[in-house]
Amino acid sequence: MSATTAPGLGSDHLAHIADAPPAEPRRGGEGRHGIRHLLGILLRIALCLVFGLPLLFMIVSSFKPDLQIFDDLGSIKAFLPTGSISADNYTGVFGRVPFAQFMMNSVIITVVTVVLGIVVNSMAAFALARIGFKGGGIVLGIILATLIVPFETLALPLLWWSNKLPFIGPDGISEGWLDTYQVQIIPFIANAFSIFLFYQYFDSIPKELDEAAKVDGAGWFRIYRSIVMPLSGPAIATVAILTFLPMWNQYLWPLMAVQTEELRPVMVGIDYFKQLNTSWGQIMAYATMITAPVLILFIAFQRSFINSIASSGVKG
Repeated sequence: MSATTAPGLGSDHLAHIADAPPAEPRRGGEGRHGIRHLLGILLRIALCLVFGLPLLFMIVSSFKPDLQIFDDLGSIKAFLPTGSISADNYTGVFGRVPFAQFMMNSVIITVVTVVLGIVVNSMAAFALARIGFKGGGIVLGIILATLIVPFETLALPLLWWSNKLPFIGPDGISEGWLDTYQVQIIPFIANAFSIFLFYQYFDSIPKELDEAAKVDGAGWFRIYRSIVMPLSGPAIATVAILTFLPMWNQYLWPLMAVQTEELRPVMVGIDYFKQLNTSWGQIMAYATMITAPVLILFIAFQRSFINSIASSGVKG
């Protein structure tokens, strides 16, 4: 069918219209978009300053003597490495507390809790999300209900029960878990929020993969180990970070359950600097060294952390 020319329009006029340059876009929309973009940049800069300046002050102050820290508080010098800069505060930390022992204790406690927590919580979430037994929703609700109970209300009963549990040591079987590694690890392996994160992520994985694996003769544990867990990298990274942070920052529970210096974690070690004369430079140096592992962990896993939180938010 041939094209029909509109009345009153000749072929020359149509050709002139076709060769005309496109109309310029409306500048009002571009202006509003540019303003929003600028405001977004300014907001990001403000947030970076709010969260970054305290860290910068801590790091810079860790290289200054105490008198200079207080002299620089009223000016921009508090955030600049000016004046008498040295590493004396860091050497003073190692001379004042057994920092290497505290750090090793925290690494052992945190790593073991993270690894066991990933295994235990992921298995619990797999049973709730993939196996689908009767009453699973009620069980999940009870688990999530424990999130509203603050740890401080459980600390004393937990301490009493920990002191009644049998302990197998070099001298045989004794009573009480106080002053041990396990009293700092085992009570914190199972975590309701970690189970919820794994549950959300596992529930988003197509269940057709389970059916295909069952046809090939795979059992539930094989499905968990070979199919679901390899696909759950972001969830594993998120649970690792969210377990690492509270375990690394443990203060109240080790202060109650551990009296032996050789078993104390790094957060309890901060009390050593409050005794006798307080050295603020050494406190800043100590805080810098115990903060560095947290920053390194988050930078290493930030992409997986953000992806898991985003996917959980969309699913929920």
